Order: sequence, then structure tokens, then C-alpha cells
Amino acid sequence: MKEFIMQYSDMMTQELSIRQISMNMIVALVLGLVIYLSYRFSHSGAVYSQRFNVSLLMMTLITTMIMNVIGNNIALSLGMVGALSIVRFRTAIKDSRDTAYIFWCIAVGICCGVSYYALCCIGTGMIFLVMLVMGSVKANDRYLLIIHAKGDVDVRKIEETVLVQYKGKATLRVANRSKEQIEYIYELSTKLINDSKKNEKNPIDMLSEIESVYRVNLVCQNEEMSR
Repeated sequence: MKEFIMQYSDMMTQELSIRQISMNMIVALVLGLVIYLSYRFSHSGAVYSQRFNVSLLMMTLITTMIMNVIGNNIALSLGMVGALSIVRFRTAIKDSRDTAYIFWCIAVGICCGVSYYALCCIGTGMIFLVMLVMGSVKANDRYLLIIHAKGDVDVRKIEETVLVQYKGKATLRVANRSKEQIEYIYELSTKLINDSKKNEKNPIDMLSEIESVYRVNLVCQNEEMSR
């Protein structure tokens, strides 16, 4: 059985010509640049990483090189799997879309390595259009209104002010009370924040003017960062 597998492996092994290898690498480079541009257009702000983007291009070329080496050699492919299995990646992924880009690069590298140019070009073109349209979709911002006051504050004034200024749509998430201080955390939507700007007086200023309230913070949170 072992001899049959080795003979079959030798029969299926085809040495690639320099022209074929060059063609595979050139196509991989072109499609890698397409992935590079797609990542650049679909990411912005703190999420975008120039180093990670360059790594995507390198990953496409490296995968193509590996596929050129493996070819149809079963024994070599099994050995390559064993060698690569010792690699451990511990880099944190900041954006879930980055995982899709990694698989995209690997898929393009595999297709180019086996000279399936039509498949990788058509697939890359479709994915590029999808990411160009859908990749720029941003997550909705979530605002947190954090109120700190002394223990002797009139709680009704705080609750009434928030109720009136945000039209009863502010969601109370945290209410901590002790003898020394009181903490309220309300969740607000972007629409509520924009509507509150139309009021005659800023709700934050009104809360700050309440006696015994010593701190009012408005924090914006999204998937990219907190500011």
C-alpha cells in the first residue's frame, strides 16, 4: 500500500515551468493588490491598519508559493500540513471583517497556485464589489450618559430632566446608590443625541446645574473605538 501511494504520488507530480510559476505569481500579485485596495476602501479610522493590509498582500503571494511547491504531490502536501500546523497566530482581530479578508487571500493564493485563473478572477471581482458596497457600512454609535452626584441629591430632578429632555426614550442601564454618591448610566441612540441639540438648552448643562451633581459625562462607543 505504501509503495502504491508513493508510485501514485510520483506519477501525479508535475514540475512547473518557470513561465508557469511566474504567471501564477503575477496573477497572485495583481489580485493581491485588488484585495489591498478593497481593504483600504472598506476600512477607516482606528480600524484600518496599514501593516495588516500589507500582510494580506504578502499572504496571497506566500500561499501561491506554497501551492506551487506542493502541486499534486500528496506526500509533500501532508508534510507541509504537518510543518504549518506548528504555527500559532495570537494576534487579536480588531474587526470581524479581517477574518474574511484572511480567508480571501488564502483562497486566491490556492487558486493561483493551481492556475485556476478564471475562478480566482471572477471570485475576486464579485467579492470586491460586495466589500466595496457593504464594507463601508458602519456600526451604529451607542451613547452612554453617565451622571455622578452626591448622596443627598434630589433624584427626582435628575430623572425628570432626563425624561423630559430625551422624550422618555433614554434607557436606564445602571443605577448605583450609596450614602456618599449616586451614579446613573443611560443609553442613548444617535437620533436622541441629534434631537437634543435642537433644544433651547443643552441637557448636559441642565443636569450639571442640579444641586449636588458634580460630574456628567457623555461617552460614544462603537466597534472601532470609544471616544
